[in-house]
Amino acid sequence: MIISKTREEIEIMRESALVVSRTLGMLAKEVKPGVTTLQLDKLAEDFIREQDAIPGFLGLYDFPNTLCMSPNSQIVHGIPNKNPLQEGDIISIDCGAIKNGFYGDHAYTFAVGEIAAETKKLLDVTRESLYVGIRELKVGNRVGDVGFAIQNFTEKHGYGVVRELVGHGLGRVMHEDPEMPNYGRRGRGKKFIEGMVVAIEPMTNLGTHKILQHNDGWTITTLDGKPSAHFEHDVAIVNGKPELLSTFKYVHEALGIETNEEDEFRA
Repeated sequence: MIISKTREEIEIMRESALVVSRTLGMLAKEVKPGVTTLQLDKLAEDFIREQDAIPGFLGLYDFPNTLCMSPNSQIVHGIPNKNPLQEGDIISIDCGAIKNGFYGDHAYTFAVGEIAAETKKLLDVTRESLYVGIRELKVGNRVGDVGFAIQNFTEKHGYGVVRELVGHGLGRVMHEDPEMPNYGRRGRGKKFIEGMVVAIEPMTNLGTHKILQHNDGWTITTLDGKPSAHFEHDVAIVNGKPELLSTFKYVHEALGIETNEEDEFRA
């Protein structure tokens, strides 16, 4: 069942989302060759707690850390470790936080130094596909409309759209109805309603869409070992249209990126 939020609850959720947004912005300055994902994880935990929030992933389903850190061919759910990042890597950082009883949850894939041109294009297309999907989140549309839009956009570039991992509703628990696949058919699935909040998160592979689940029970990689990108926003339906609760503004400020990509989704 889809749980509609009141305007007051949506504003509380915006605060939770912005805790994560600021955390990703802080991490953007720290992602560089030589740093370990475990060091970044500690920085994130401390920073979240300084904002009077609680790390949302730490202990969730027994996950051992604050961040899911997924480099290169890892798609999602990578566990932070002591291996230093290398020049030319990419690293997907998925972060969650709980503030005032509600979750924020979003993700960004960072370049570590200079990366290959084909990998940069993968990141750019995946981030753009996120907004392509968000445009379809409006009253009267259905889950399949978002999934179709993302799939159609990314597959035109020859990329693989992950099937087994999906976005989700968001609220007082991390995963609510509806599931939000990044593939689908128009007009299929649950109908969107006013006040719903979802995390939309395309996961796109440079090669095959097929995945490999590792023995640690968490890490998921591309089957062919090629890179994967992951971007995620928290979005509410307000006055029938999509409104961003999260933002990449802090990341882009840290990286010196100028863009107006979020403007159409602001109140």
